[in-house]
This record gives sequence, structure tokens and C-alpha cells, in this order.
Amino acid sequence: MLSSSSVLAGNDVPDRNKPVKVEHLDSVVVSASRASFSTPVTFTQIGSKSLHSVNPLFSLPMALSLQPSVVTTNEGGTGIGYSKMTVRGSKGSQINVTLNGIALNDAESQEVFWVNIPSLANMLSSVQLQRGLGTSANGAGAFGASINMSTSSVGSDPFGSFDVARGSFNTFTSTVTAGTGLNKSGLYFNMAYSKNSTDGYIRNAKANVQSALAVLGWLQGNNSLKLTYLMGEEHTGITWEGIPMVKYLNDRTYNPAGAYKDAKGNICYYDNQTDNYKQHHFQLNYTHQFRSNIFWSTTVNYTKGDGYYEEYEQASTRDSIVRQEMDNYYLVLNSDVKYETDLLKLTGGVCASRYVGKHFGDVIWSNILGDNYDYSGNEMYRNKGTKQEISAFARAEYRPTEAVNLFCDLQYRGVGLDMNGVEEEGVSLAYKNNWAFFNPRGGVTVSIAPNQKIYMSIAQGHREPGRNDLKEKIKTMRAEIEAGNPDAKVELKPERMLDFEFGYQYEGEKFSGSANAYLMEYRNMLLETGRLSNEGYAIKENVPESYRRGLELSMAWEPIPEIALSCNTTLSTNKIKNFDNYISEYNNSNDWKYLGQIKVHFDKTTMLMSPSVVSAANIDIIPFKKCGKGSLKTTTFSISGKYVGKQYWDNTGNADRSIPGYFVSDIALKHEFTISGGKLSLGAYLNNVLNNKYFADAWVSRAYFSQEKSFYQEEGVFPQAPINLMIKLGYKF
Repeated sequence: MLSSSSVLAGNDVPDRNKPVKVEHLDSVVVSASRASFSTPVTFTQIGSKSLHSVNPLFSLPMALSLQPSVVTTNEGGTGIGYSKMTVRGSKGSQINVTLNGIALNDAESQEVFWVNIPSLANMLSSVQLQRGLGTSANGAGAFGASINMSTSSVGSDPFGSFDVARGSFNTFTSTVTAGTGLNKSGLYFNMAYSKNSTDGYIRNAKANVQSALAVLGWLQGNNSLKLTYLMGEEHTGITWEGIPMVKYLNDRTYNPAGAYKDAKGNICYYDNQTDNYKQHHFQLNYTHQFRSNIFWSTTVNYTKGDGYYEEYEQASTRDSIVRQEMDNYYLVLNSDVKYETDLLKLTGGVCASRYVGKHFGDVIWSNILGDNYDYSGNEMYRNKGTKQEISAFARAEYRPTEAVNLFCDLQYRGVGLDMNGVEEEGVSLAYKNNWAFFNPRGGVTVSIAPNQKIYMSIAQGHREPGRNDLKEKIKTMRAEIEAGNPDAKVELKPERMLDFEFGYQYEGEKFSGSANAYLMEYRNMLLETGRLSNEGYAIKENVPESYRRGLELSMAWEPIPEIALSCNTTLSTNKIKNFDNYISEYNNSNDWKYLGQIKVHFDKTTMLMSPSVVSAANIDIIPFKKCGKGSLKTTTFSISGKYVGKQYWDNTGNADRSIPGYFVSDIALKHEFTISGGKLSLGAYLNNVLNNKYFADAWVSRAYFSQEKSFYQEEGVFPQAPINLMIKLGYKF
């Protein structure tokens, strides 16, 4: 049978005929939130081989870029630094991400800042990407996808590896891994360390990042005890402003961050316009197998993070350098029980978490006070957010006949958020709220033949507003009140979504394919207005009714042993119904006196940054797989391509504010030698081989001047790098 482990098509799932009793204890920790082959959930599973074979330049979102319905972009234009991804058009804050069952989403913003955990793909044993609401998972509510990552991997033999790569834009990456294997006493130790650096494509897109993973475990009989440590540290130039379109047309590498004028009026750039953050994750897991079919797993997680970003700010009256800092911790207790027979699978769990985030900012220099002034007392603001959550779920899969699998998943989430303190310019952030959500899921899978299945499911999900959503709304409200709009108020409602999934999957000896139709129907969806805050966060508003509806097609074909083809396509429509778009009105461009807001109504309009077509294809050619001798059999030539259709910067569907559709193609050549009991590998990765000049992300903010009868617009676009090269050398044993 043709394996569906391709990074493009199908689900790389364990053998569905594998007896339950041989399931390893070390994998139970992630199974509670993962779907199996018979679960009526749309997903793709990517194994360690696929994860480790991608371009060494890529962060995890970039490594997943060829998955169905996935669109990725990188602020610096390459693959190191701030990377973003969407799934079915859903943004990062709507994607639930877990590592060994513990949420990685920042509890306040609900985002995952992938730059804080660089080179994570090299440290994972598998990733399951669920599209839609998926199964119940801890942490932020999934509103488009879930990414379930696992570091669980226990081998019997010692191992080690070293990879080093060099490429364009002065990019350097290195990774070393080692492990003892499982010894007779049941002990094992695995570690990995990675360090990457780059100048980036655009100005100030420099990055110096590192990550480390260490796992100390004991596996004996019916017991498993494991301590996992993950560290990520990033020092990057600020790139989140993007590039104004007029600059993009003349200089694709321009970046306005840090720009100021000296006393003579010359444009200068502040050298330390940077973002800096460090994060430590500690996880202690205990798993016990009571009988051959009952497993209990409990994990305690503590995450500590702190960092700052530094900026040069120039105003009409003074120049200053400000440092905005944060200090936070995240404590989680997660426990679940799994019972499994040939006919019935039962899984239940509870999770409790507490997040405390402190935010404070300081002026560290100004031209008025000078270099010799003591700035230790110049605190700009200080505030704190505390978020607590308790959740519980129960899931059952019952097989009344050999061909039918019934699925039911019930989840409760209780969330409390307490914000206090002041933001810049003394704006009070006092806010307190509690939410309670019930999220049911159900479906059925029918095996219509040994190698074919159909499935359908319906699921409901809720998601509370994030701290940053509320913070920016509060700040916007205060600004509007000061500008003369006394009716401005904070009113962000929780989001609700119904997700309908209908799928078909076929697996044959030489061909596998799948088709999935989805209808994601939203109420009170929090959608970006297109504007960004000073810190780069998207400012959002509730829209009463919206939807994402689409068809996902994927296939893998191996016509001969030397050639493997795979591709996927998503066709979708992503609409907002009865949408009111507001533009702030001012008297003129000199006074900026606020006059109110102009409302433009749309019966139906397209959601911003939601392409209606996303396609990917890949071909692997192993020319000497059957006829070659020695290392020749490993020679692999790969060609991949990605097409992303038109995307709008805002929710008005205006072609003048849109990203044109683009196509990007990469090629790779890999070869492996056997030397002294180990394997020496060589790889060459040529990215954007067609040298397309395109941008993959954008934002916009608009205003109207009534006296001048003209619009004012600010925007930022994010150009991606032209053709570039990476060369990789690796050795493993």
C-alpha cells in the first residue's frame, strides 16, 4: 500500500490494525488530544523524517507550508525570525497549539510566537495538524485548526547527529542531537541544541536565535516518568511595521523601523531597534498503565518567559529611546485517563492553568535629559494580566460494527481574566470578566471498503477575547473619547463557531487521495480591521455573522518506485454578512480634529487575508532507488510549488488594497553516504527558484479628511526573499 506520509497528501497515521497492547507509554501523553485513523476529524500527521528533511532555514510554520490550506509568511522575508501561518484563512490566534498536550499559545494574546521556539521542527517526533475544530485540546479554543506536537520518542539504541548549514543573507544554522537510548534499568536521556543567525532579507531583519531540548526519562513495566525541558531565546530586529507600498515599489528591502532625523535633517537608523525574549518550559509527566487497556497520564508544566523590545521614538518636541518589557509565568496541571477495547475508546481529562503577565515600560534615554541623567525612575507604565482556566472533556469512540465508528466529544471551559494597572499615557486597563463555554462534538466514520472511508462531523466551539484584543480596544476607545466621540466603549463578545466536516479517503498500493468539504459558520467572530497597534498587534472587532466554506482535495501517487507525486488544493469562499466598515473622519490633514466615523455597509464582503485558492505540489525523484549501488540509492531530487490566490488587506474587497496571487517554487537535492557506521548527508536547497518578487502579508489603516475630500492611508507590506540558497552538511549515527 502506498504510504500517505507525504508532507502534502493524506494522513501519516499509525497502522490501524496495530494491537492496543503494544502502544508505548511514552506516546500516551499526547494521544488524549490526537485523532486516530477512524476519528471523523480532518487532519494530517507528519513524522520526524518529514520534519527533519525540510530546509534548515525554516521555522515550524514554514516547515508546514505545503500542508493543505496552510499559508505562511516571514516578516524578515526568509525563514528565520517572526513567522506566521494561517489555516483555512484562520490566523495564529485562532490556531490551538500544544506541545506534549500542554498549550503553547500565549494565554493573553492567544498567539504562538514561533520566533521564541526556533528550530522546533528538529526536536519533534511528530506533528498532527487538525483542520477545523478537531478534538478537544487544552488552552486557547481552536477556531480554524489545531497543531499537536510531540517530543515523545524512546529508542533502544544510543544515537547522535550534527547538522550545519550556510546560505544567503549571511544565514547560518546548526543543530546537534544525542541520546542514550533505553538502558536495562529503564533510563534514557535525549538532548538537542540549535543556534541560528541571519541578516535577513529586509533591513534590520537580523536574527540571533537558539533553542535547547532535554528529556530525562524512566520507562519500566507499567510506569513512565519523564522530565522535559525546552528553552528558546531570540534576539531579532523589529520588522513588524512592514514596508509602505511606495517604498516597496522602489526598494523591497526597506524597513522604516528605527528611522529618525538627526539635527541636520539626515535620515538615520537606531542600531538597537530590537526584540528580545527568552522562554523556559519545564514539563514533568507520569504515565501508568493499570491494565492492558487503561492508561493514566498526568503532566505538570511551568513556563517562565521574560523579554523586551527597544525602539527609538521621535516626536515634535523630543527624541527618546523606550524599552517595553514583560515578565510572565504559566502553570498547568493536566491529567487524563484512556480506556480502549476493540469496540470502545474512552478518554477523559481535566486541566487547570494560571497565567500571570506583567508589562512595564521605561524611557532609557531622551535628548532633553541627556546621557548623564539617571533614568531609573522614568517608568512609562505598569500593568498586569492574570488569566485562569479550568477545563474538562470526555470523548468516546464506539464501533457497533466493523465498518462504523461513532464519535462524541464534550468539553467544558471556564476562563477568568483580570487586568489592572495603566498603559502608556496613563490609560487605565482595568477590566475583569469570566466566561463559561460548552463545546460538543460528534460524528461518524464509515469504512465502505478495506481501503476507503467516509466521515462526517459537527462541532461547536467558543473563544474568548484575548488580552491584547481588549487592550487595544480600550486604548482605541480612550483615543476616540479624547477626539470627541463620547459614545466609544469596550464591547468585545466571545466568538462562536459551528464546524461541519464531510470527508472521503482512499488508500491504494500506488495511489491515495482524499476530499473534504467544510462549513465553518461564525457568530461574533473577532476579525482584524486591518489596523495594527504600535506593538504590531492586529486591532479586532466583532462581526455578527461570517463563514468559511471550502473543499480540500489531496492526493499522492507513486507511478514507479523512483517517483513520488503529491499535491493538494483548497477552494474556498470566506465571507462576512451585513458588515459595516467604519472610517474615522477628520477636518483636515493639519489639525486632525475628529468629526466622527463614516459607515459603509456591505451586504456581503470577503474577509481580509483569506485566499479563495491555495494549492501545493511536490515531486520526489530517486533515480537510482532500484538500479543504483551503495549511496547512489539515496540521491533524491525534489521540486515543490505553492500557489496562493488573491488576498485583501481589509474587509472591503477593494482590489487596490490586495495582495496579488503568487506562486513560489523550491528545489532540493539530497544525498547520503555511509561512513564508519554512520550516515553523512549533503543537501542543497534553492528557494524561490523562479525569483518571483512578491509580498505575502499586509495591513492598512485609513482616514478621511472632509475639507480636503481625500483619504489618508498608511500600510505595510511584507516582501519575501528572491532566489536564495542553503547548503547543509549532516552526520548521524
